[in-house]
Amino acid sequence: MTEQESSVQEHLPKAWEHVKAAGEELRKGFASFVPPDVHEHGRAARREALLAARSVIDAALARMEKHSS
Repeated sequence: MTEQESSVQEHLPKAWEHVKAAGEELRKGFASFVPPDVHEHGRAARREALLAARSVIDAALARMEKHSS
């Protein structure tokens, strides 16, 4: 590894911390423009999407078990 590559590797964790902090501040900034009930609806929609995905996976597993018996 070259000296330059070593330097990049050394500073990468700190840079990543700054990227994450910037992303969080950006999220907070956008969130301030959106009414709170929109966030609640978004959470509910994500939950429903995850439940739908779970149902699809459960059905696929049941089908696999049925065919393997």
